[in-house]
Amino acid sequence: MQSLAMIENWPVQTAAAAVVRADGTLAGAHGPTAQRFPLASVTKPLAAYAVLVAYEEGAVELDEPAGPEGSTVRHLLAHTSGLAFDEHRVMAAPGTRRIYSNTGFEVLADHVAKATDIPFAEYLRQAVLEPLGMTATTLEGSPAKDGVSTVDDLVRFAAEVQAPRLLDARTVLEAMTVVHPGLTGVLPGYGHQRPNDWGLGFEIRDGKSPHWTGGSSSPRTFGHFGQSGTFLWVDPDARAACVALADRAFGPWAVEAWTPFTDAVLAELRRGGGA
Repeated sequence: MQSLAMIENWPVQTAAAAVVRADGTLAGAHGPTAQRFPLASVTKPLAAYAVLVAYEEGAVELDEPAGPEGSTVRHLLAHTSGLAFDEHRVMAAPGTRRIYSNTGFEVLADHVAKATDIPFAEYLRQAVLEPLGMTATTLEGSPAKDGVSTVDDLVRFAAEVQAPRLLDARTVLEAMTVVHPGLTGVLPGYGHQRPNDWGLGFEIRDGKSPHWTGGSSSPRTFGHFGQSGTFLWVDPDARAACVALADRAFGPWAVEAWTPFTDAVLAELRRGGGA
């Protein structure tokens, strides 16, 4: 895909990107797709997928208590537990505000580790990474932000999310469906959003503006971006997903570069472009 070459103009030292269709075929790739990059918050969808495997295995229930009083596994996945961004402090009653929380994902991982009697990084490896052949991906600390991976590996994950093998398709559909619709909140890097919609570990685009995906991205687009200059989106209407990893922290450069990049990728897909 010619549009992927736009990463050459990003003000970064190294970047890699790829697009995978809903049928699992690679539409195109550009850059060092086997190079490992810190994922930052793109770690969260991987962690969430492991939690959903634990749910399907019966180790946890989505509506069982977890985190602050009144909070559940579902609240933690959807950033509605009331926990603060990066500290064990309750800022709101569960289900009343969308407070993006790294702490919430750490509490969630501890909950799953206790329920399965397996350290969460190992559970993630066994439940998600190993079955998908993501051999270059590791969790090296917080399940909210300390994953390290490659474009090649994340393409495997993006293909899985579009055509699930590890989870029932109904579970994945629930993960990409808004939890507690209408809640407002801050989308890091893009300001206050009304509403600030999320599913189970995946951010949902809906009508958010500004946003890190494209102006032509469908409202059903879901995924995540990371403060290390990384993103993964899945657009069900385009029947494709895109992964881009870079070695420069998120900032104004990304706000300026990512949206036209995604719009170019989607335009090429609509023209039938790709390998």
